[in-house]
Amino acid sequence: MTGLFQEVGPCEAVEISRDCTGTRAREWGWDRASNLLFIDQPVQTGFSYDSLRNGSLDLLSSSYIFPPSPAPSGQGEGLLLNGTFSSRNADATANTTAIASRVVWHMLQGFLSAFPQYNPSKGDGEEGSAAGIHLFTESYGGKYGPAFAQHWLAQNEARRSGKLPKETTLEINLQSVGILQGCIDDLIQEPFYPIFAYNNTYGIQAISRAEMDASLAAFEKTDGCKDRITSCRSKAQYLDPAGDGDVDAVNVLCLAAMYTCYNDIFSLFHKSNRSEYDISQSRLSSFSPLTHLTYLNRARIQEALGVLVNYTDYSKVVQSAFISTGDYMRTAYVPHVASLLASGVRVALIHGDRDYVCNWMGGEAVSLAIASSPNAPAPYREQNAFTDIAGYAPLTIANGASGSSYIGGTVRQLGNLSFTRVYDAGHFVPAAQPETAFTLFSRIIAGGRDLGSGDEADLSTFHTMGPRNSIKKNVVPPMAETTCYVRGVEATCSMEQKQMLKEGRGVVINGVLYKDQSEWACRQGKNSSQVEQRMRGLSMGMASFVQRARRLFA
Repeated sequence: MTGLFQEVGPCEAVEISRDCTGTRAREWGWDRASNLLFIDQPVQTGFSYDSLRNGSLDLLSSSYIFPPSPAPSGQGEGLLLNGTFSSRNADATANTTAIASRVVWHMLQGFLSAFPQYNPSKGDGEEGSAAGIHLFTESYGGKYGPAFAQHWLAQNEARRSGKLPKETTLEINLQSVGILQGCIDDLIQEPFYPIFAYNNTYGIQAISRAEMDASLAAFEKTDGCKDRITSCRSKAQYLDPAGDGDVDAVNVLCLAAMYTCYNDIFSLFHKSNRSEYDISQSRLSSFSPLTHLTYLNRARIQEALGVLVNYTDYSKVVQSAFISTGDYMRTAYVPHVASLLASGVRVALIHGDRDYVCNWMGGEAVSLAIASSPNAPAPYREQNAFTDIAGYAPLTIANGASGSSYIGGTVRQLGNLSFTRVYDAGHFVPAAQPETAFTLFSRIIAGGRDLGSGDEADLSTFHTMGPRNSIKKNVVPPMAETTCYVRGVEATCSMEQKQMLKEGRGVVINGVLYKDQSEWACRQGKNSSQVEQRMRGLSMGMASFVQRARRLFA
């Protein structure tokens, strides 16, 4: 739902008036270029569930209580919410990316069978191929994307060879994979955490030179991060090649690698008190409003959508399941991505340049590793083509209304492989640069395009031209005013605000904590023009969203 409501979906949740939230059409929603399907997975995330369980959610601690319980004495009103949730059983969800890939394949088989209009040529006796599918993922999707795509292609091959019955399965005609801000391969990307933290294009030094050097040394030391990742992967390949997550010897090694890399490398940034999702902002800054957390828990909205559980923004149960197997470190996904190129699938890596979590420097290094992988087609590997032949070209975004254009980033492209650095965007690129992200998305799925200019191109021979490195320096923007969302206390509220909530001080309006009514009114005054726009877009946005939701859940 993060992608749907905060980034690329047809609608965004907005505040309409006091105690009233609604939706408006998103100007740069990706539905302008394609049908969209958002999947809550693994099960127990978002609106997905295994079994229904009534309980209470403590917003201050993000903990669940079963059965439903009264609020503790002295706790502020409205901080313990009764609702219906999934089982919260870690054994009833996926615990590895490999398992998740199989589940999503089955889900797509069911969805495309139930809604054949989205897969118009599905039968074995029908002419033509199945409708083209474009898989776009984000963040952990750096692992999901390659794993899901490879599994889909393997299942297609199983259908062709007769290992799977064609009568009861469908081809998934994968045409492109887009990975936004992906953490794809930690063995490659891990060293770029201290490098980026110290020397980024914004001139923000979140750590010292000495700390960077020490962190890089920790990565390379005997039995350090690098060695532990290598040991984890070797053991996993030998004892758990299917990625079932049920071999303790593998889980222990991979979990140790994850903790070692986190403690010795990644966590050093936190002392800066800056957001790891946008280094220009404070730790408590939300990349975009969390209004949808309140909106999706309105009874009338849940009834309209036909959902049976209350919405929460992430699942600690699923998180703990994946942590328990060390899934984050298990697999080298660069060969997977290179194999996609060999299968004729377009691959686009997209990174905002203000993100620390999966920063663009590490993403660039992954793109180079993909091009030089033995699994990549010869044209990518020969003569270091991706670096020596393809250079960085401007990502030009044309504004049709005004006739003007701007440079939204820089892109290196060789045939079906591209890497894009998007300027002035953090971890969630479409939220920060919606027009740039939409334009890039539309060019990728169209195929046969120079992603920098949007012009038609013969991808069998095309490459961008320009410098070998992307060196543009950025200006640090001012820090935005932070907002305390009661459904996102840990990530958005200060200690003072948490204490206010505990003591029942302040006022909560549309899911946001204010000192008093006047503070809310003051913020509304600052955004009055935006509120008017939201009111105008409410009717169209709500109608569009409910119509799509009814089709999906019918």
